[in-house]
Amino acid sequence: MSKHSDSQAENPLYAITGITGKVGGAVGRALLAAGKRVRAVVRDRDKGREWAERGCEVALADLADGAALGAAFQGSSAVFVLPPPVFDPEPGYPEAKRVIESVVAALSRSRPERVLCLSTIGADAVHDNLLSQRILLELALRRLDLPLTLLRPAWFLDNAAWDVPAARETGQLPSFLNVAQAFPMVASVDVGRVAAELLGEAWSGTRVVELEGPSRVSPNDLATAFSSALGKPVRAVPVARAAWEALFRSQGMKHPEPRMRMLDGFNERWIEFQDGGSSALKGTTTAAAVISALVSGA
Repeated sequence: MSKHSDSQAENPLYAITGITGKVGGAVGRALLAAGKRVRAVVRDRDKGREWAERGCEVALADLADGAALGAAFQGSSAVFVLPPPVFDPEPGYPEAKRVIESVVAALSRSRPERVLCLSTIGADAVHDNLLSQRILLELALRRLDLPLTLLRPAWFLDNAAWDVPAARETGQLPSFLNVAQAFPMVASVDVGRVAAELLGEAWSGTRVVELEGPSRVSPNDLATAFSSALGKPVRAVPVARAAWEALFRSQGMKHPEPRMRMLDGFNERWIEFQDGGSSALKGTTTAAAVISALVSGA
């Protein structure tokens, strides 16, 4: 018999990490809108107040603290794991490994009925790159004897938030991606919505779910969307590969190689969905809608 009570089976509790961010917040809001019980797992009590006011339970835990995290997951029917991003990792990814060890210990202790992990496109890439951190996480979670969904979203359209000042002030969109090449991209709101839907499903074993937007998007397409949103011409401008390392180091990065290799992977198409995206779920939010919201500050 399951160790979870009948009341939990009838009214399951969802433990959500990363709920103060865009994706985790979208997951939490979708579950609450559906009348579900939600436990917001946060590091900062002040950031948890908003979610308490929305009707969530609040648990304090850092993803690198296995004991606290296990207590936060205790009694949950389903857990949403959203690891913190590390954009400038030390060699060997020690930061990711600490979080992975903690998450595995917490899940082993709490034994929820099912787990959904936000992974990424490229979690099966053959070459080492920034996304290899998620490969390590997937491998560790697969060894747990728990129903597991690995949600692999495409490049986040919301990353274009970093481009708003340049587009507005200079009419240019500096791009490390090939400007005419269409890439799998997706809006964070679609990722959150799909994650909430998947959490409510019942499954056994491990399943991989890939997710991208309604159509593929090039940096030129993003520039067109910025032009429309700003009411002025904006064009995508390629940043030469030879300039990347010096540029990234000037921005404070100590170890830019993983990021550079990730960008290579997208440009060279060895970071891609298993069948070119044919079987991937498709979100509904367009690039134009995301850019418009970013420009308006929504």
